[in-house]
Amino acid sequence: MEQKQFAKKLRQDMTDAERLLWRHLRAHRLVGEKFRRQQPLGPYVVDFVHFGARLVIEVDGGQHNGSERDRLRDAWLKAQGFKVVRFWNDEVLLRTEDVLAAIWGALASPSPPTPLPSRERGADSGATSSLPSPLAGEGLGERGRPTSKRTKDQ
Repeated sequence: MEQKQFAKKLRQDMTDAERLLWRHLRAHRLVGEKFRRQQPLGPYVVDFVHFGARLVIEVDGGQHNGSERDRLRDAWLKAQGFKVVRFWNDEVLLRTEDVLAAIWGALASPSPPTPLPSRERGADSGATSSLPSPLAGEGLGERGRPTSKRTKDQ
């Protein structure tokens, strides 16, 4: 089955826990944030994703207890710059407010940066070492042009 069709089937056959969590996440209900459900992402379909925060939320049943497939999936997602947060079905069903608070906390904390490919492992390319700090107050505007100081008359 093609991945898009598989994701559509998963959306139609959501577990009770996924359905409950989706009621709280859909339509920007969690502090105005946009989530997608059963979203194809590379070779996987994730339960929920927030692309802006690079956050993946997985809701797992007992079959996922320490699964090697989940470890490989998490490693792949993290390599793509996503943070993965997992909850058990029971947690979502019985402690929904705690789960939502944890998701809010994960949204508020920055995700790890996506690693940049390097020419040689451990080699310093020097690409960023000569750049001035953005806090150095260089006063450069768009495309490196000096910014003009605005007065009340403008």
